[in-house]
Amino acid sequence: MAGGAESCISHDEVTLALAKIEAAEHFHGMQELYDEMRLRPLRIKVFPLDHQLPGDSNVKVVHFVRHGQGFHNLMADLYHGAGRKWTQYTHSEDNPYIMPEITDAPLTDKGRQQAAALQETVRGLDDQPELVVLSPNCRALQTGVIVFDHLREKNIPFIAHEMVREENGVHVCDKRRPVRLSSREFPMVNFSLLEDDEDTIFRDDRRENKMEIGERIYKFFEFLHTREEKHVGVASHSGWLMTVFNGVCECNDQSLKEWFQTGEMRSVQVVFEND
Repeated sequence: MAGGAESCISHDEVTLALAKIEAAEHFHGMQELYDEMRLRPLRIKVFPLDHQLPGDSNVKVVHFVRHGQGFHNLMADLYHGAGRKWTQYTHSEDNPYIMPEITDAPLTDKGRQQAAALQETVRGLDDQPELVVLSPNCRALQTGVIVFDHLREKNIPFIAHEMVREENGVHVCDKRRPVRLSSREFPMVNFSLLEDDEDTIFRDDRRENKMEIGERIYKFFEFLHTREEKHVGVASHSGWLMTVFNGVCECNDQSLKEWFQTGEMRSVQVVFEND
């Protein structure tokens, strides 16, 4: 990639510093969730692609993608860079994530470029995704459609799934638009799994706790377990992905458990075991 193009999609010091702060905040309640998930009948384990698994393993290869930079990410970077501080998940005037203008925040131009930068990697995969699952939030829909664009001509299903949404509540950037609007903008995506036109998960008065988002993630993996596809792309969000690798799944690879940057993809083997 040319130096100019790379600089357009890279993460500056302000973005990385804010990511460290937000990553630390997401660990609250994570251990309790992890302990609870070990009691569930379906156990989910994740491994790097080069990890050797027994031949009889029930395994899928999943390419997890965090959306590219959204306008809410840009606003938070600008606030943080200017020295402004806020308390997360509150209606403080200094909280950039509650600005009504960034409800269901879309991608910035940088975010679209970050998504497009993954296209070559995906096209080069030996086994192409047979299914793409998308969070129904605008930025994840945009990212997934861009990253996996070449699969559309092969009639690979693109499915919006409510359980893949970001941890949400209070921050309106995480509130999704009605299905009737999103389906017009993204006619290539199947929204039939969303039971309600309006967003019935988002709450203005509080944030989802780790147990609640963990329950949604577990339901997603139950869904994925029933699918016949063995190679899957998933476009989601930082908090959701952090909880996948640290709270719901068994994962011994520390590099997989780190915070996802915008426009980052990690490909893993997901193993399902029934007690």
